[in-house]
Amino acid sequence: MSQVLNEYDQHYFQDTRFDILMRKRISEVLLICNDYDAFMLEEDGRIEEKVFNEYSSLHLRFPPHFNRVDSYKSALTLMREKNFDLVITLHNSGSWNAFKINSDLKKIFPDKPMVVLAPFSRKILTLSDIEVKHSSSDYIFSWLGDTGIMVAIIKLIEDKMNADDDISTAGVQVIILVEDSIRYYSSYLPVLYETLFEQTLHVMSEDLNEHQKNLRMRGRPKILLATNYEQALSLYKKYKKNVLGVITDVEYGKNSNLDRSAGFRLCSQIRKYDRDIPLLVQSSIEENRKKAEKYSAGFINKQSETLLNKIGSFVKANFGFGEFRFIDTKTNKVIATASNLRELHLALKSVPGETLEYHASRNHFSKWLRARTLFPLADILKPQKIENFGNMDDLRKYLVDVIKVFRKSSSKGIIAQFSRENFDEFSGFARIGQGSIGGKARGLAFMDSVLKNKQKSYSYYGLEISIPQTVVLATDVFNEFMTENSLYETAYSDADDITIMKRFLKCELPKWVKEKLLKFLSSNNYPLAIRSSSLLEDSYYQPFAGIYATYMIPNNSPDADKRLKDLTDAVKCVYASTFYEGAKKYLKATKNVIEEEKMAVIIQRISGMKHGNRFYPTFSGVARSINDYPIGYEKHDISISNIAAGLGKTIVDSEISLRFSPSSPNNVIQFSSAEFALKYSQKHFYALNLRSMSFKPDINESRNLLKLDVYDGVEDGAFNNIVSSYDHASNIIRDTYDHPGSKILTFANILKRETFPLSTILIDLLQTLSGRMSNPVEIEFAVNFDPESENHSFHLLQVRPIVSGFESGQINISSMDNSETIIKSYSSLGNGVLEDIYDLVYIVPEKFNPAKTEEIASKIKLLNKKFIEQNKNYILIGPGRWGTSDPWLGIPVRWEDVSQAAVIVEAGQKDFIVQQSQGSHFFHNITTFGIFYLSVNPFLKDGYFDTEYLAQIKAEYEDDFIRHISTKKPIIIKSDGKNGHGVILKP
Repeated sequence: MSQVLNEYDQHYFQDTRFDILMRKRISEVLLICNDYDAFMLEEDGRIEEKVFNEYSSLHLRFPPHFNRVDSYKSALTLMREKNFDLVITLHNSGSWNAFKINSDLKKIFPDKPMVVLAPFSRKILTLSDIEVKHSSSDYIFSWLGDTGIMVAIIKLIEDKMNADDDISTAGVQVIILVEDSIRYYSSYLPVLYETLFEQTLHVMSEDLNEHQKNLRMRGRPKILLATNYEQALSLYKKYKKNVLGVITDVEYGKNSNLDRSAGFRLCSQIRKYDRDIPLLVQSSIEENRKKAEKYSAGFINKQSETLLNKIGSFVKANFGFGEFRFIDTKTNKVIATASNLRELHLALKSVPGETLEYHASRNHFSKWLRARTLFPLADILKPQKIENFGNMDDLRKYLVDVIKVFRKSSSKGIIAQFSRENFDEFSGFARIGQGSIGGKARGLAFMDSVLKNKQKSYSYYGLEISIPQTVVLATDVFNEFMTENSLYETAYSDADDITIMKRFLKCELPKWVKEKLLKFLSSNNYPLAIRSSSLLEDSYYQPFAGIYATYMIPNNSPDADKRLKDLTDAVKCVYASTFYEGAKKYLKATKNVIEEEKMAVIIQRISGMKHGNRFYPTFSGVARSINDYPIGYEKHDISISNIAAGLGKTIVDSEISLRFSPSSPNNVIQFSSAEFALKYSQKHFYALNLRSMSFKPDINESRNLLKLDVYDGVEDGAFNNIVSSYDHASNIIRDTYDHPGSKILTFANILKRETFPLSTILIDLLQTLSGRMSNPVEIEFAVNFDPESENHSFHLLQVRPIVSGFESGQINISSMDNSETIIKSYSSLGNGVLEDIYDLVYIVPEKFNPAKTEEIASKIKLLNKKFIEQNKNYILIGPGRWGTSDPWLGIPVRWEDVSQAAVIVEAGQKDFIVQQSQGSHFFHNITTFGIFYLSVNPFLKDGYFDTEYLAQIKAEYEDDFIRHISTKKPIIIKSDGKNGHGVILKP
């Protein structure tokens, strides 16, 4: 049993290369006929238009182009000038002889497929039976007034041309039609192809977009025509592993003579190889019905008035296109049906063991899957034997598990159209609407595609690396919501954020969207994140990181309507955030026009586990492929990461987290001593509050979140693998949870002992994504440890390109005299030289009060507003972290509050030294917009800051904490991100 399971237990299935199938196509057709035949053929329209319409009605692509000539001479001239894939010559009862024309052309163009199309006439068909022996036509067809015959001719020849390659490459299936009557196969083929196309489209509806459906049509079963016994048996023997079924006449040629039992001889030969393959015998003699039963074959009388309908129905029911019918082996009655893979998956969990054995032993599952072009799954199932399993419960588990893995694997890398019928817990990335999915969602879809190709690489870790299940409301939903509810006037007004939010909440999403969301919720009772994904978000040069809202909802009410209201309210709040004051200022600061911004919304499962009345992952993180703050052994071009227990808000808001380089995970500067570890380790974490049974709309996105003590997570048992114990007696940190003492979040088991391959995964992902995006990148992720099942997960949540700035020569500030500089920094972010800055705003070190940082932030906001009005940039210098949400760690400004600052400096003070920031939304904007960011700690002999020089310059503005000075000459700033050196020179 375990050996069987190992074949697929890798979260990975090799994709079928549908794009390399059906490479040989009929593109150019030469039609040879006189004017009268052309008129009869076209009736009320050009043949090319009629065939094009026929292709469109069957959802086919690449209709051929037709050229018509009216004589052998014209045909020969045109064929010498132009390459044709197929020649069709119409035959009539006059002097025009299509067989002679084709025979003469075949001598000159021996490899060109040639067809005779004759009007339905007993005389013509009788003559053609004689003429065909002396003609060089590949096929003769009877024209019955239906342009469907043209499609059938083209597809039959294409199938013959591609059969060998497509069957050997992908295991494409085959239907063999054995019929020597031109009249009958000319009737059968259009019906068979129409049935084939319609059923193939129907069964391929799961988790696919239109592009994928069109590609998969290339994998549809092929129809191969045989007109005698030898051809039929040769085709079956050649392709017997891939034959879906055989439709055969009874009387046709064998050994060049008419054999009145040839069809039954063929059935006898086929049954020696396969007792279960569907066979259909069609004959004008009713007595042949009992003979057909001998070979377990279906039978249809050719004299039936519903002959064509019966053939189509038989193919649907027996060739794997219809519903899968589970049979009760005792009563022979249908006890369950499945019309798609999702329904099959569900039914397998409950049907009786005898039924499973009946279908599995006859390869019914693999045949049904092959008809649906699900070749990788069929290839896994077909070789399995009943004896490989100890009992039917083992077989059931195998079937259920392998289909589950296949469904999850096949949904990766595809942006499917959301389907109310097929969406469930195993679906992947889907969209609702036809508009854009926005920048953030594009990044998610891109990562999903990359991961699909990387899955096998991670299989030996025994964990799944993926993006969480995601549904995106495209921008056309936003447009419809805004227009139908007449919201633009409010949106573009000067109304405050609360007013805008309340106005949006009073409106309703489109009814069709709510119906789809209700279906989504029916298969999702997990907590959900509702995230912005605007057109401009996370683009290469305009990230809009952290500008728009993200909400989390518990999604745990027993009332489905209540859960739907929570979800739609959260979506409307994200829409409203597009027009909040901060977003409008950001758009203005980045020279964008608000009318151009459109919002898509990501609805995504939150990564994590339930712990009592709270929900959170083991830890979250941000990783960057370049390190703009290389410290000590670190280098600029070596990746850096920040991780924190619980939800990612800790990192996004630039609170205390653990900073390490995946290339050197053992060297964590924060834990260089026990004292540092106690002081600089994470003390709190965020979790989603599950006590609240409903979502509370608020401009404060964090209303449903809990800020908890690390010990809460320890008591939940969630942090056992990431905490260490502080031994008070010996002043030593023990890298184990079990040792007595205070618990500290060190992640030592992961970083030092590598109990989880975090560093390896981050290095691999960052290298891969950077290479694929041709740019340094930043990723957000969440990791969850399940202590009971030991099924760990790594979820990628976001990827952004990092714009690294300008190229410049190396700056060596060590040789610069302090008298020339205002700031000398050995930790600088940015590349290049700024020469047009005349203003500097700084917080006077002697006046700084950590308890007043919020007041300081509000005053800086007002100053920044004046710089916006004057369209001027400035230098901003202050202590601690800029952009932190914790006012005790620095100045809690938002990006739009300092948007005109071209240079920002973290200037540590003797009694106020804070770990440098990295990985937050604030810092992503800093890097993307080329803002120089310098850090100095003069009291640690790390850099230089000449406050005395600044104090001598007359202030343009001064208050209890801040001074603004302006100079007549430009203040020149130089920064070299490669060596981390930066300098602000005196004017």
